[in-house]
Amino acid sequence: MNNSVSSSTSTAPVILELKNVTRRFGGLIAVNDVSMVVRTGTIHGLIGPNGAGKSTAFDLISGLTALSSGSVSFNGRDITRLPVDARVAAGICRTFQTSRLFEKMTALEVVMTGCHLHGSTGILGSMFSIGGKMRDEMQMAARARALLETVGLGDQTETPVVGMSYGKRRLVEIARALATGPRLLLLDEVASGLNPVETEAVGLLIRKLASDGLTIVVVEHDMRFVMGLCEQITVLNFGANIANGTPADIVSNQEVIEAYLGRPRMNAVPRRELRRQAASTAQPN
Repeated sequence: MNNSVSSSTSTAPVILELKNVTRRFGGLIAVNDVSMVVRTGTIHGLIGPNGAGKSTAFDLISGLTALSSGSVSFNGRDITRLPVDARVAAGICRTFQTSRLFEKMTALEVVMTGCHLHGSTGILGSMFSIGGKMRDEMQMAARARALLETVGLGDQTETPVVGMSYGKRRLVEIARALATGPRLLLLDEVASGLNPVETEAVGLLIRKLASDGLTIVVVEHDMRFVMGLCEQITVLNFGANIANGTPADIVSNQEVIEAYLGRPRMNAVPRRELRRQAASTAQPN
């Protein structure tokens, strides 16, 4: 468990900062005055009950949804008004709760779509320089193969995505995101639907990417996964930020406990005692 943060991590430069970020959809406030700081090279968790605003926060960071108020800064630069493509070019990429892949493509072809951001030929070059276009394609294919190797799918390059298991499709999506060359990777429920072996493999991959210098923010419902992986955690509830801290801070935070388990009622009988009473009542005289 990563229940402590090293001094080098806690003093690392800030790469992402949300200041008083709010998003309204009509009368609904999906994200309400949220502030969050993510430091370079860390694994940062963003958690909360269903409907807490986590995925909307990712939409605001990645530019898919505009802020109603507040600001987003990346690497010291205000990116609040930047469109999605400019944020990707700046080094921000994300995955989604549900896999969004081109299912008729092979794993290699899918990952290559992420490599096009850094192609050197350009539109005119691809039109008038066949040799340049071919060199670009070869370089992108080589990079895509290397990334599939990184995520553990080096032997699946020619496998159609449509025939892959859910866990492998998630890994292809991570590889495609890595192909854009991000400095900040946003992973939205990356372990959702995975079996324990797949979840462990994804956790090891995330640690490896972070050790190589990538900053990662993880939205996830699997608390054991988050607590064992993340150095810092931000907790949302009903769109508002209710806690920030280390895993040790979060698990002992009463407001977080109540957000997940509900506020205890006065004079309520504990569930364990209720089960004991029910069992004793059911016994024959």
